[in-house]
Amino acid sequence: MFNWIDGLQKALAYIEAHLADDLQTEDAARQACVSPYHFQRLFGAVCGVTVGEYIRLRRLTLAGEELSRGGSKVIDVALKYGYDSPDSFARAFSRFHGISPSAAREPGAKLNAFSPLRITLSTEGGHTMEYRIVEKQAFTLMGVGRMFNNETSYQEIPLFWQEYLARSERPVCGMFGVCLDENGRDFKYLIADPYKPWEDIPAGCETAFFPAGTWAVFPCTMDTLQDTNTRMWKEWLPACKEYRLGRNCNLELYAPPEENYAEIWLPLRKV
Repeated sequence: MFNWIDGLQKALAYIEAHLADDLQTEDAARQACVSPYHFQRLFGAVCGVTVGEYIRLRRLTLAGEELSRGGSKVIDVALKYGYDSPDSFARAFSRFHGISPSAAREPGAKLNAFSPLRITLSTEGGHTMEYRIVEKQAFTLMGVGRMFNNETSYQEIPLFWQEYLARSERPVCGMFGVCLDENGRDFKYLIADPYKPWEDIPAGCETAFFPAGTWAVFPCTMDTLQDTNTRMWKEWLPACKEYRLGRNCNLELYAPPEENYAEIWLPLRKV
């Protein structure tokens, strides 16, 4: 029942053992036996930080410890923990520790530490989460797309919507928000509507096809959409015994603004 906990713990142990290596999200996801897309979202929902942020904070913690012991050159430590130049390392180090790398080598220097995460069972949940399982026919959406990175998407996608809605000409109304995984780190996001095959595809638009299949539908309001999304990944999907993630994507359906209603659609497959 709790294989997802074991998987995340194995992934965390793998990350910890390879912080000085060329660490890829795909490698950590493989330890958890899920796709990089699934891993990114499950990790963020359970751990409260993204995979990339966790790796960055752990590396800066170890870098501070190493410099405080003396005997290591700043450039060597920077390269060891994945920084291409002393300048980029110094900026990141100073933001985290509040002092420069060279100052960290002085006796008594004050440093910050981000401790390793450990997944433990606790009495979370215990409340109702509304959803329904539906079978949908194949459908196609058409929209305006842009690539995003998992690490910054929560900040950048709302800006994408603001930019799009400020346009004088909008080829789609924006009934859907569509996340399509590319490689586990980056994904394409579409502001989309149902595709009408009898009409031409406007310039700058593209289509996304979704085969017939099973979907979990989670109703929410615009105010609770992010909380519903987090609970979907953190509570509902790991605890679901009958289904697993069916495809590396998820959709958001938006009703007209005056209705304050939305849905999150998650594709599923039978276990």
